[in-house]
Amino acid sequence: MIAKALGLVLATALLPGAPTPPTELHECATATTRCDGTIEVPLDWENPSSERISVAFTFIPAKDADGTVAANRGGPQPALPETPAIQQVLGSVLDRKNLLVMDPRGIGKSSPLLCSGADPFKPETVAACAKSVGARGAYFTADQASHDLDAVRRALGLGKMSYFGNSYGTLYAQAYAARYPNSLDAIFLDSTVVIGRDGYADWSFDARLDYLDLVCGRSKACDALPGKASGTWTRLVDRLREQPDPEVTMQQALTLREPAEAVLGRENVAAAHAYLNGDPAPLRRLARLIPKTIPPFTPPWLAGYLGFRCGDGSFPFNRLASAAERQAQAERYYERERPMAPYQPTDVFPTEAVAGQEWCINWPTPRHSPPRPPGQALPNIPILVVAGDFDVNRPAEVARSLQVFPNATVIRIPFGIHAQSFFPSPMGDCVRGMLRTFLTTKQVVDRKCTGENYRAVGAFPQKLRDMAPHPARKLSRGQRRILAAAFATAADATARRNPHAFYYFGRPNEPGLRGGQVAFGQDITLDGVRFVRDLRVSGPIKLTQDGRATATLTAETGRRTHEVTLTWTAFSTRPALSGTFDGIPFD
Repeated sequence: MIAKALGLVLATALLPGAPTPPTELHECATATTRCDGTIEVPLDWENPSSERISVAFTFIPAKDADGTVAANRGGPQPALPETPAIQQVLGSVLDRKNLLVMDPRGIGKSSPLLCSGADPFKPETVAACAKSVGARGAYFTADQASHDLDAVRRALGLGKMSYFGNSYGTLYAQAYAARYPNSLDAIFLDSTVVIGRDGYADWSFDARLDYLDLVCGRSKACDALPGKASGTWTRLVDRLREQPDPEVTMQQALTLREPAEAVLGRENVAAAHAYLNGDPAPLRRLARLIPKTIPPFTPPWLAGYLGFRCGDGSFPFNRLASAAERQAQAERYYERERPMAPYQPTDVFPTEAVAGQEWCINWPTPRHSPPRPPGQALPNIPILVVAGDFDVNRPAEVARSLQVFPNATVIRIPFGIHAQSFFPSPMGDCVRGMLRTFLTTKQVVDRKCTGENYRAVGAFPQKLRDMAPHPARKLSRGQRRILAAAFATAADATARRNPHAFYYFGRPNEPGLRGGQVAFGQDITLDGVRFVRDLRVSGPIKLTQDGRATATLTAETGRRTHEVTLTWTAFSTRPALSGTFDGIPFD
């Protein structure tokens, strides 16, 4: 369903001298079911006579609606395909709220910018893409998109809206709030883009090794390892650079430092410690989860992505400089500041180095277009922000950036990750509960959400003699070592079904750490799995939705076989254990 409603979108009611908005409404304004439409807008909102482009949107009206939620999941990428996911996240909010989703200009169905063969990891193709797009590419930015959204709002005859922004959607939300403060009544932000004093988004890279210190510091076993976790990882990176390992590339090592994936957070520091001490198996097992090289990033909407990313951001170079000057400025910055430390640009981008990290070197940004203009008056409306420990930006950074909003509340989510409201986990359910309460009532209710459901492990034992005996009564010291090793084997397998373990989604099986096989199905099945070299463990582990684990195992030392039953809470910071060892009960 397409309607052009000529002239509707030329007015920006809050801009001085803007023409009076016409009264004609888009046909979707009277829809009673989902309505997909487009409107025409000027390429440059400061020049109403500029080229016309179309903006596509989806409007889903609610019966007896008492408001509207505008939503964007992020990217920047096509937004309309994300509508079902947004509906699922908002849930009961949409019983009384309309939903408005708009494809950002230049992306998806909104006059997409297209250029073939562009690959941001190949700087020459970015330059060619920018040349083919031409000067009009400077207008595919968040400031212009905010005007587009308000044009859609007015074309639908809507009053004040709430805004739900996730990731890049939080940048759109801030840009819209700065330009249309009277069109909003509430904002919910998840995974906020930090905006600097210059009004541009901060895209600077930081290896964030302090994340490792945070996770390790919460665990007695991990904290007992020598040195700081971040120092251990730095030594690992230096070792891999000096002594390359084909089973652990530098690209894999860059990803493995990230504790947002629960299995990585649980094991990466202990695995690095083991690797540095001659036991590569734990780290190599984690590395098998990660591609050895960076996969291509060549979506059809790449030019639109670059338009927003480069036009909305600040970088370690002058925005008005030539590509050659930008390259030189960026190289000097990376050499002086070492923002990727302990990594170097050549570790990840051997041929392109800095240009492989800084995609926007070859994308011109001649127009002054800060998403949130410095000094702009910002609305005193309720704003609720959730910020995870392991997001791209730390909660403290998010809080500092949003101080300019008089009524913003930032809630830290311990061990929280990026896009928490969309994540299918107990933490995600908790965040969605806060979101729905807030958008329905405008009340901030802190549900104390957390993603902390594990403790980082310490050293990886190689033999039974390296195991600390379990403190079970009525068992000999040797039996208690076997019990401890059997439980460690079972816990190691169940950890891979942690609801935050996204690298393991759909994975049917995995070799045991030092032998055997783990199969992931309705049950987790161990077949001769060796977590330590001199103990083979077999049998099923039943895992319930709430993380209750029950295992019926045989543990074989080579001399004899023991029957072991175990019951514990798999995803917990204090997994109390009970069961039997050769018929002898313990807890």
